[in-house]
Amino acid sequence: MPEEPKYEKTILCLANSRRPGGRCVAGKEIVNGKIGSWIRPINAENGHAISEADLQYENGTSADVPDIVTIPMLESRPHAHQTENHLIASDYYWEKQSTATWDQIKDATDKVPGPLWLNLESSFHGVNDKIPQAAANSLTSSLLLIAPSKLEISVGKESQYGGGSKRKVRAKFQLNGALYNFVVTDPWAEAEYFAGADGSYKINEARLCISLAEAINGLAIKLVATLLTPDRIATE
Repeated sequence: MPEEPKYEKTILCLANSRRPGGRCVAGKEIVNGKIGSWIRPINAENGHAISEADLQYENGTSADVPDIVTIPMLESRPHAHQTENHLIASDYYWEKQSTATWDQIKDATDKVPGPLWLNLESSFHGVNDKIPQAAANSLTSSLLLIAPSKLEISVGKESQYGGGSKRKVRAKFQLNGALYNFVVTDPWAEAEYFAGADGSYKINEARLCISLAEAINGLAIKLVATLLTPDRIATE
């Protein structure tokens, strides 16, 4: 017998990004029309990833950024620094309520006074994009929506650990005087930039959903889960 939901959460979906086994979905809770705390739905039966089937509404369309969607839940399931996790009732459909506007995206933006969590280490291609697991375990959040400055999206081939190269999309930006260079795991952004030529592209107005992924091999990676622009939101 399917386990019945214990409660529901209505969120403004701000991320539907690639991750091993499926998607990482996250958003901010909507309570009485006001924007609240971060929620990351997870499916324990799918290694915490959200599957394509989980995303499908009853009418056959699928949940995506920037839907406002109600999700049946079973329980809060924090894991290390990912304190925002909630276990979904995977046998029940999600329900779309509406589509968010750019003004709502701006209202959901976090006020970040300092660094993006901790600026401790950088990967070979990135800048300030790694946190050792021991340090990450001291953190109490893993999701932020930021307004970056001097944002450039770059696309090009990168060398891979173990040999070979792969085309990647990256976001280079500044926040509170610090430099960052994160890989982008947003399927929409990848489709947009992989369709064009390699190079760097400046973006004047945007919001970035930043996620601190689960630690692998002793490191938690900061990444751009979503690139949000006024043009993108206007066409959704």
